[in-house]
Amino acid sequence: MKIIYLHQYFRKPEEGGAVRSYYLAKALVEQGHTVELITTHNQKKHQVVDYEGIRVHYLPIYYDNSLGFVGRAWAFMRYFWQSFGLARRLKDADWVYAASVPMTVGITAILLKKIKKTPFCFEVGDLWPQAPIELGFVRNYFLKKILYALARIIYREAEKIVVVSPSIAQAVAQIVPNKPILLIPNIADTDFFHPSPKNHELARHYGVENQFVVAYFGALAYANHLEYLLDIADYGQKNGYSQVHFFIAGAGAKAAGLAQKAQDLGLKNVTFFPLLDKPALLEMLQVVDASYVSFLKHPILETCSPNKFFDGLASGKLVISNVKGWLQDLLEQNQAGFYANPEDPQTFWTQLQPFLNEPELLKNYQTNARQLAENQFSLKILGKKVVDFLTK
Repeated sequence: MKIIYLHQYFRKPEEGGAVRSYYLAKALVEQGHTVELITTHNQKKHQVVDYEGIRVHYLPIYYDNSLGFVGRAWAFMRYFWQSFGLARRLKDADWVYAASVPMTVGITAILLKKIKKTPFCFEVGDLWPQAPIELGFVRNYFLKKILYALARIIYREAEKIVVVSPSIAQAVAQIVPNKPILLIPNIADTDFFHPSPKNHELARHYGVENQFVVAYFGALAYANHLEYLLDIADYGQKNGYSQVHFFIAGAGAKAAGLAQKAQDLGLKNVTFFPLLDKPALLEMLQVVDASYVSFLKHPILETCSPNKFFDGLASGKLVISNVKGWLQDLLEQNQAGFYANPEDPQTFWTQLQPFLNEPELLKNYQTNARQLAENQFSLKILGKKVVDFLTK
């Protein structure tokens, strides 16, 4: 079977960032299918690369997290048009797998269906257009109407739909109740990430010897609101929690502002790092005790399925989330971590205290985190589900 995989932001593992499309494309290739993946890069020419059996087409479309609304919209529309032109020339495709965001990738899939009679599966990565509308990025009344109509059309035209969280599945099912919908959360790479004893030599290198390290790694964007974590660090520094240190590793539009806030607060218990590739992240995790998942406190963001959450589980870390909803339920039901109200820094420290005092409790939660990754979110399990969903 030949699949045209549309994803504007494909990342290789060594590049860092979200690599869901790599995992799923790789799972298809390993089952003997052909994958032509169409993505973008910030170069000036179209390039084609064979990467671990995946044929990756890089379209020359500039994109950066710091772009404003107009810049992002222009990048989305360029990808829609250029990906359609390229996909139209690819022969003998059995399926189109269109991964949002952006939602406009669905337009490409619909055109290919109408012109080339190729069925498509649409992956809903964020609850669009609700997310940008409710967060205030889209305010024009008529544009809201257009985006809601576009979402309904895409869902109805898709033969099958993949979603990344239970709440997104419920929202989509209300629009297309009879459509085949498969829940595939983001993947815990249990082959690459693994639990490891604390490396004291590395801890000295990072300047955190004999410290309990809480790490955030990922995007530093508006929706992540890492100001919450800086407020937590500030409370800890002022109230004698000297044994805890925070790592913030990532890139995004808020990076400079966060560094400035940390400087203004005089935080000595926070260290910033750039966005890390997977090998560098793997090294850092050898000195980390807990992984922190952060989003702006808003109901729409409770539908998310963040990569960093699943990487933390696979690494066997205590996972701390400031997001309610299904992530909180997973952590609490499996005793793999806890939810901490982001707007009340004191509750974070109250809930963390038992893990600082009882090493065996920490170890038990870390073991549970790894088991949760292996039993529910490994590539072996989720990759097979996607392959079966497309092929049966």
